[in-house]
Amino acid sequence: MLIVGAKGFAKEVLEVIHQMNQLENLVFFDDVNDDIKGSLYEKFPILKTTEEVSNYFNTIDNRFTIGIGNPILRKKLYHKFISLGGIFTSTISPLASIGHYGNHIGIGSNIMAGTVITSDVNIERGTLINLNCTIGHDSIIGKFVELSPGVHISGNCIIGDYTVLGTNACVLPKLTIGKNVIIGAGSVVTKDLPDNCVAVGTPAKVIKELEPLEF
Repeated sequence: MLIVGAKGFAKEVLEVIHQMNQLENLVFFDDVNDDIKGSLYEKFPILKTTEEVSNYFNTIDNRFTIGIGNPILRKKLYHKFISLGGIFTSTISPLASIGHYGNHIGIGSNIMAGTVITSDVNIERGTLINLNCTIGHDSIIGKFVELSPGVHISGNCIIGDYTVLGTNACVLPKLTIGKNVIIGAGSVVTKDLPDNCVAVGTPAKVIKELEPLEF
């Protein structure tokens, strides 16, 4: 498998792949940081060009996952590596607790250790669920959503595409958060929130409007 990125969150994805016992032929890709070259931990090659990626996909393993946060960047990287012949692949920690009934996890999701997902939860493509999050029953998590560590989403909630919830944010039951929303760390969402906004505080209040996404 190829992990897009070789710093920060990519190292946490490495740990999940280690937990999954799928380290064979694992490589990283980083064409941004000049100080990252050769191999990571003197073991995992770091590819630097799209030509190297295409060759890896064609000859060794065509699976990739994204080891970088930021929903919009993740979406762009998804399209880039699909165009190179990759297959978007989820990494789900065996130390996460995922219920046995009615759950759907979309391709390319990263689910980290300590996360609890109960029943009838629908997680769309490319979502990042960080350490120790909880998602209650009958909730829908949109495409390329990012849940920071310790986020708690109660039952019957809807989280729109490309939305980011900061560390330890909490969403009360039966609420809808729109598309392209940023929820501040530690905030408590007590009512529905519209698309394209930043909300912070307890209770969370909209403090800024964001430009609508163009895709």
